[in-house]
Amino acid sequence: MKTLLFRVPTYLQTFTGGRADVSVNAEAHTVNDALAALWKAHPGLRDRVVTEQNEVRQYLNIFVGADNIRDLAGLATEVKDGCEITIVPSVAGG
Repeated sequence: MKTLLFRVPTYLQTFTGGRADVSVNAEAHTVNDALAALWKAHPGLRDRVVTEQNEVRQYLNIFVGADNIRDLAGLATEVKDGCEITIVPSVAGG
């Protein structure tokens, strides 16, 4: 069983009872497993973070520690006990 800490952006905290930091204990080996545990605890988040095809929404980034999972193995990125997973909205500007 691993303890994982999720950092949730303000606009999604409606689905976490107003919490920015959500701790989840789960048998998770990948980001996909970790997110499944998060969805179990806070089901309203799922459709706002991933698509029906279980792909991270285009306007979001997910980091494990300081690394964007898009630069690693995507949802198959390995997670370790105590790791921090941060959901970050993409910023566009001009």
